[in-house]
Amino acid sequence: MRTTLTIDDDLMGILKRKAREMDIPFKELVNSALRRGLAENLAANPAPVLVRPHDFGAAPAGLDLGRLNQLVDELEVEDYLRKVANDDSAGR
Repeated sequence: MRTTLTIDDDLMGILKRKAREMDIPFKELVNSALRRGLAENLAANPAPVLVRPHDFGAAPAGLDLGRLNQLVDELEVEDYLRKVANDDSAGR
């Protein structure tokens, strides 16, 4: 596709010099540089993922979701007591 593009003078000099050094057409170098720049930009700034929560209207039977911290505390106490009991039996 043909289009008119205004390139800053300093950048134009760099692009022309690089095209000569690489022995490739100016157009090929510009297209390649644009592709690389866009790919790096997209990789560095991926599009945000939108997560929409959905209430299925059902909670696990017998589990109060508002008291999960208490459940975790109770499980930690049980684990600690089990470890203490094992240490005592191992020391005998």
